[in-house]
Amino acid sequence: MTALFILAFALAMDAFAASLCQGAVARPGPGGAIRIGAAFGTAQALMPLIGWGLGIAFAGVIQAVDHWVALILLGALGLRMIRAGLNEEADCAPPLMGWALLSAAVATSIDAAAAGVTLPLLEQPVLIAILVIGATTAILCFGGVFAGAALGSRLGKKAEVAGGLMLLALGLKIFTEHQFLGA
Repeated sequence: MTALFILAFALAMDAFAASLCQGAVARPGPGGAIRIGAAFGTAQALMPLIGWGLGIAFAGVIQAVDHWVALILLGALGLRMIRAGLNEEADCAPPLMGWALLSAAVATSIDAAAAGVTLPLLEQPVLIAILVIGATTAILCFGGVFAGAALGSRLGKKAEVAGGLMLLALGLKIFTEHQFLGA
């Protein structure tokens, strides 16, 4: 279950960073924070379900190399998040509402679809996994809006780097357990 919470937290970092920016730029009230948290949380819950479905569809092909798939997918996602977090040129988006918010929610959760392929390796029921991932994202984003209003957007970059490091560590953990410890 610990690995699931690490995955949920790491996947939420892109959306959390966007929420920090929204708080800094738009300073929405509680209703706006709920809307932002719900949008990002819902997208973050649905995307791993898509990835899980693809993983199940190709389970026979993936099963022998699932630990390599986890290492490559989570490692690539982690490195992408670290690179984005270290990129000084990226700015916050203008206030997100309607289709723009939906687009941002989907864009920040694409990595969750790839991570969804690895859900069977966590040995948790998929419904529990997507609920934990979605709820974690929603809660962090809700709080991120207020933190962004108070602290500005600079914290978002550090959150992305931390999330990337967590995804790398999780990929290495799964790989090590399956390759060397017979999990």
